[in-house]
Amino acid sequence: MSQRIARINELLKREISGCIEKNFEFPDILVTIHDVETAIDLKTALVYIGVIGSEDQTRDVLRRLNAKRGMIQSMVMKRVVLRSTPVLTFKIDESIERGVRILNILDEIGEIDLPDEPGDVKPER
Repeated sequence: MSQRIARINELLKREISGCIEKNFEFPDILVTIHDVETAIDLKTALVYIGVIGSEDQTRDVLRRLNAKRGMIQSMVMKRVVLRSTPVLTFKIDESIERGVRILNILDEIGEIDLPDEPGDVKPER
């Protein structure tokens, strides 16, 4: 990824986050923008969101954001001047949940008594 695209991604992330914070209310839910991936031709951008809430709440947040993406695009593009306005598509970012599951598995593995050295296998009797 070029530095230009990386800067655009970060700028879009910041502006989309501010737009959502000011114009949307999600009671009892935490919604964050994790990442933005803009295509090289600047025609499309995937916006990865994180939602802390139930699965139904997550689907509702995703539905609302995708339904209002035109409004979000126009508000963001008033502050970010680009040759062409990327079409935003919101997706759920499940990387945090995957990371938590991996950490839980590692914790479970850590609780198992392992031999000190690979050759020190203790026979069970």
